Amino acid sequence: MSQTPVRIDGESVTTDESMEIYAPYDGKLVGEVPACGAEHVDRAVAAATRALREERLPAWRRAEILDRAAEQLADDEVAEDFARTIALEAAKPINTARVEVSRAVSTFRFSAAVCRTVAGEVLNLDASQAGEGRLGFGLRMPIGVVGAITPFNFPLNLVAHKLAPAIAAGCPVVLKPAHQTPLTGIKLAELLIDRCGLPASWLHVVTGHGSEVGAALVDHDDVAMITFTGSPPVGWGIRASAPRKKVSLELGNNSPVIIQPDGDWQGAAKKIAAAGNSHAGQSCISVQRVFVHRDVADDFTAALVEAVEALVVGDPLDDATQVSTLIDEENRDRVAGWIDEAVAAGATVATGGKVDDAGVLQPTVLTDVSGDMKVCAEEVFGPVVGVATYDDVEEALRAANDTKYGLHAGIFTQDLAVARRAIEELDFGGVVVNDVPTWRADQMPYGGLRDSGNTREGPLYSVLEMTELRSAVFS
Repeated sequence: MSQTPVRIDGESVTTDESMEIYAPYDGKLVGEVPACGAEHVDRAVAAATRALREERLPAWRRAEILDRAAEQLADDEVAEDFARTIALEAAKPINTARVEVSRAVSTFRFSAAVCRTVAGEVLNLDASQAGEGRLGFGLRMPIGVVGAITPFNFPLNLVAHKLAPAIAAGCPVVLKPAHQTPLTGIKLAELLIDRCGLPASWLHVVTGHGSEVGAALVDHDDVAMITFTGSPPVGWGIRASAPRKKVSLELGNNSPVIIQPDGDWQGAAKKIAAAGNSHAGQSCISVQRVFVHRDVADDFTAALVEAVEALVVGDPLDDATQVSTLIDEENRDRVAGWIDEAVAAGATVATGGKVDDAGVLQPTVLTDVSGDMKVCAEEVFGPVVGVATYDDVEEALRAANDTKYGLHAGIFTQDLAVARRAIEELDFGGVVVNDVPTWRADQMPYGGLRDSGNTREGPLYSVLEMTELRSAVFS
């Protein structure tokens, strides 16, 4: 199988060594990409720096490019091609992959809107005696070359959440997609350059492992900003190694949900079954910790187990499949080991917990879990939901907050006072009432606290991160 080339400074680049991409579900070879090195990063950053200096695009052109990208991705044939690529290299069920493509369409559309509307501000200089007779305004200026490092779990939409705002902000980009799922990112870059009119000098793709290619991008003096989505240890390591750069981090979570006895616990059970296992739980806002009031705990748990057992597990290319395998055997075995550890510490497997004949870890519900178990204290990033009971909402809020993460949390209740209290007291970047914390609209501010990150994404918020306010004063 020949290499799928990457685009650097307008040229299709291959290397002597290849990185082979295997389908997580059946182990078949689905593609090969270049094994880039630091020299490719240098070339890409040099071209992006030149574009920033010599080939700036006016906002109307950038917005048109983003609109074209949305139109292209909305085309049925193009969308299906992207969805199939996602399903092959990420083992994301094909219907879930189609949803990801539709979300990427929205990400580009909202980024185009932001590009047309984001503005600076008038400075009220004569509010002070020294400013009398002067006119001032603030301009939003591109921060510079952006290095984008993206994860495997959303190989299209999370790449779009880096590229589209950067284009809107006027920043050329060097993209390093996840080494497990680079084909989708390469395909998106080709679409932007070849079909949407983005100058080739504005977007460059380097494929390889983070220890070499990612590190070279982070360390490069001409990269003004790193935007990273991935694990907390890697993210905070980037932040520590690049103290003079702007570093935007979207990291992990162990999303809690509180079920009050007056809430729609039956509906919650169905939503949690899906939200805890979609893409095999490999989302940073997958439902992981469930706190259910003792009065409805038995009935809720029975409904949750029934809904989980009804999920169709299998080949990601099968339209009927709702859950498939984890990204690789190493992570599958890690998650299975955490389940075994929890059981040894007193948890009970209500359903799942085993690897089937196809090598897929079955969606799992654990009861009698405690906060010190890895399946509660850490981010599982697998198809595991742990259920614990409580007697009053104060206890539930305290347990939900007992975490080093802080991305999204949820609560099901019909009591507005309790909902308001949850919004105020749950120490997370987002609190979702009467739905799972896995819910997200792509235009909303999205980000977390503590080990979950240090910024907010969403097109408007990313554009603000990727620009600097320059003061202009007329005397």
